[in-house]
Amino acid sequence: MGLMENCQDLFGTTDLYGVLGLSKQANDSEIRRSYYKVSLQVHPDRAPGDPQATEKFQVLGKLYKVLSDKEQRAIYDEQGIVDEENDSLTQNRDWEEYWRLLFPKITLQDIVEFEQKYKGSEEERQDLMQLYQQHEGDMDAIMASALCCTQEDEPRIVALIQAAIDAGEVPAHNAFSKESDRKKKARRKRAEREKQEAEEMQREMGLDTEEDSLVVMLKQRQKAREQGFNSFLADLEAKYSKPGKAKGLKKGKK
Repeated sequence: MGLMENCQDLFGTTDLYGVLGLSKQANDSEIRRSYYKVSLQVHPDRAPGDPQATEKFQVLGKLYKVLSDKEQRAIYDEQGIVDEENDSLTQNRDWEEYWRLLFPKITLQDIVEFEQKYKGSEEERQDLMQLYQQHEGDMDAIMASALCCTQEDEPRIVALIQAAIDAGEVPAHNAFSKESDRKKKARRKRAEREKQEAEEMQREMGLDTEEDSLVVMLKQRQKAREQGFNSFLADLEAKYSKPGKAKGLKKGKK
């Protein structure tokens, strides 16, 4: 059975992009991130209740190999077929090893170093513009999705978005431009409550360093975003991991 037939059998569609919840116009980064999230959802170790988890995981690996290869993707986009004779699909590959090479574990030190470089960078600004467009100016969603973001960052983020609106870079969504004071106040109160909960958790765990605080923050974010499967760590691994190392991150020790 070929790759497209396997996708139909396991995911209900022969559309490789559709399996990942993407359109044909998706860029390489979007394909990589969606592959990470979908494959992690069906990872055999995380989906014990799914008898087809292993098969799905393997098929997703082959699917990603096609869409991440410029020549193979071009053939699929133009002709709607997959070159089943390609070595990357016919060889007996360990897809679990392949996945881990793409998405190696990121250490706490990696995250600390990344946050220092990321905040205030052009990359952060571009990511925020994308979130602004994606969520049509909803600051609740933007603040919940932005990397390395706390309530203290909100004035800075608002200023960046407003500057982009004034420059005509992005449209002025009403959800942003006409956000009510009541909604802003509710977001501040929610952030303050989460901060107090984090401090209490930190005391209970006997943690007292800056890195310990980051651990607590990550635990909170992962719990808060579990249903949407959009944890800070998952986003960071999916966006910045490269085979053997994390993109833009210098490996460190815990």
